Amino acid sequence: MKVNFAICDDSVVDSNYVKELVTRWANDKKYQVNIDIFSSAEAFIFHYVENKEYDVLLLDIEMGNMDGVTLARQIRKSNKSVQIVFITGYSDYIAEGYDVEALHYLMKPLKKEKLYDVLDRAVNKIKQNEKHLVLNTFDEMIRIPLHEIIYIDVDRNYVTVHSNKDYTVKKTLAEIGKELDERFFKIGRSAIVNLKYISRVTKTDVYLNNGIILQLPRGIYEALNRAIINEM
Repeated sequence: MKVNFAICDDSVVDSNYVKELVTRWANDKKYQVNIDIFSSAEAFIFHYVENKEYDVLLLDIEMGNMDGVTLARQIRKSNKSVQIVFITGYSDYIAEGYDVEALHYLMKPLKKEKLYDVLDRAVNKIKQNEKHLVLNTFDEMIRIPLHEIIYIDVDRNYVTVHSNKDYTVKKTLAEIGKELDERFFKIGRSAIVNLKYISRVTKTDVYLNNGIILQLPRGIYEALNRAIINEM
């Protein structure tokens, strides 16, 4: 497996240390890695315009004119799958790290074991993002990345997969459910939702971060909350 890393830190010493640890981790795991180092957020963005192949971003927070959180927000506008890890000496930005769906927040001085654990999680996420749902419509075959599916609902003999676009096929919800993984949760008989797109849950409703509200049947609330916590 090959994993593409970008390290963005205005400290040459810190950048080189992170690169050394990532290289050791990759050698232990028998992964191929490509590691690019950038001394500022601006330098990374200039390069990113032409090369968006990164799987993991290891970002410092306090950097020159543009900080790491601002950089992450800009990346998230067009890339929801890249794994973002903050490595910083400051703890003031933890809440903002969650806003950009950061995988983790590591404090300096960096501990090898904690970084290795986060990198293992990043690879697991990357592998998940490679999975697809295959749909056969009337005139074509469509492969939809699982991480792009927001929710799926059913109307009689047809299910609609809501992703970047909506796709409707003649299938049952149970048939679709067999092709999904643990990031999806069935809420009653009418819908399956991707846990990462849930922004809020009440006893009666599930609020998705695209503004959609799904009704939550009785008896599902506690199980759904446990599933969300386990997926974090």
